Amino acid sequence: MPSVIAVPGVGLPETKQQDRDRPTPLYNVVLLNDDDHTDLYVIEMLEKLFAIPASDGWNHVMEVDSTGRTVVLTCELAQAEFGRDQIHGYGADWRMPVSKGSMSAIVEPAP
Repeated sequence: MPSVIAVPGVGLPETKQQDRDRPTPLYNVVLLNDDDHTDLYVIEMLEKLFAIPASDGWNHVMEVDSTGRTVVLTCELAQAEFGRDQIHGYGADWRMPVSKGSMSAIVEPAP
């Protein structure tokens, strides 16, 4: 009588193997520009929320001022949504009386 040898992975549907090989999609947390927050607010917020050093925070300030947006974090979807929510919950800039709330941010798929 012939013996049967089980070989791991043999006979599994091809899609399961492809799912295991597919990398987890990444998402960007994008900070959007406005005129109701100071540069110092942005630098402090990025440092406190994302541990971004002040020198890198300044680079984000320059980018958001010149292009209207800057990517502050790239990660998996759940963490990106949490980062966006942290920005939305950070609060107003006490240095500017016209500042009524937090800055805006969006989550978008990373290229």
